[in-house]
Amino acid sequence: MSEGIWLRFLSGPDIDALGLTRLEIVDAVEEAVREHGLGRTAFEPRVHLTPDNGGIGHFNILRGHLDGLGEHGISGVKVVGDFVPNYLKGLPSELAMATLFDPTTGVPLAVLDATMITAARTGAMTAVGARHLARRDSKILAHAGARGTAWWNVIMLDDLLDLDEIRVTSARPESREKFAADLAAELSTPIRVCATAAEAFDGADVLVEATRLSEPEPLLRTAAVRPGAFVVPYGTISAVELDLLDVMDKVVVDDWREAQSGRFGSLRRHVDTGRLSPDTLYAEIGEIVAGRKPGRETAAERTLFWHRGLSLLDVAIAHLILRRAESADAGTMLRFH
Repeated sequence: MSEGIWLRFLSGPDIDALGLTRLEIVDAVEEAVREHGLGRTAFEPRVHLTPDNGGIGHFNILRGHLDGLGEHGISGVKVVGDFVPNYLKGLPSELAMATLFDPTTGVPLAVLDATMITAARTGAMTAVGARHLARRDSKILAHAGARGTAWWNVIMLDDLLDLDEIRVTSARPESREKFAADLAAELSTPIRVCATAAEAFDGADVLVEATRLSEPEPLLRTAAVRPGAFVVPYGTISAVELDLLDVMDKVVVDDWREAQSGRFGSLRRHVDTGRLSPDTLYAEIGEIVAGRKPGRETAAERTLFWHRGLSLLDVAIAHLILRRAESADAGTMLRFH
């Protein structure tokens, strides 16, 4: 491979065999968030490609760069499909591919299956938000939605918090029952299956809404958010009430430009109607992680964290995987040029 340009291809099984830990993933995500808060990154908000397919799905294209990784920084692009009916074909609803590049030459370095990256970085971002915005004595986690990201949300929050109970729910009984069984096989925290979102969210300390609606429906009611609660709504279609932000003491996003982009997102109506604006937004999470603004300050604060999925997180985890793969000589080397 002394001649030409070669890149490393890493399949899903290749990546699984590397044995990354959840803590490594969360730490990589938190460091990327810190770098964003310090202004040492470059990225563009996602764009959507929506084929004429009857509304069954669309593609998200994410692009980002981190100054502090590799010899000269690292740049990356990810394309991820979001196709809700995929479960009918035995496929994940989100399948993704990432590419990494040398930002000084444009040389491609790697092509990776980013399906696990997409789900894991989402859960890791939820955990990073909880590190800074949730009560450390939170005992009840309620999670609505059982898609791929749900697994990582729950297990990473369970790693972080000393929970007494995890409540799970989703639209399909078979889906929530399987999700609960899978979690019970992995975790020691008691798992409770709830038939409705209202049952799951009632009295919970941490409320995560990760549903897969096709039309807006208020599954997470404002009245369910009690003092001290930490709320994470990030479904593609809104599942919260319009007055949800009215009871929040702090509203935090991953990136304000990202929050305003596209036509999807749990709080899209809140942005479009001006309820979420620079005046009502408390901070970007990077400002908090970098120490520029405080996170949770009192036990009674109601805090909300809306993250749409920063490309920087995909790049950070993909780079972590690439370095581990290089050390293990894992994957397949492909001639590019």
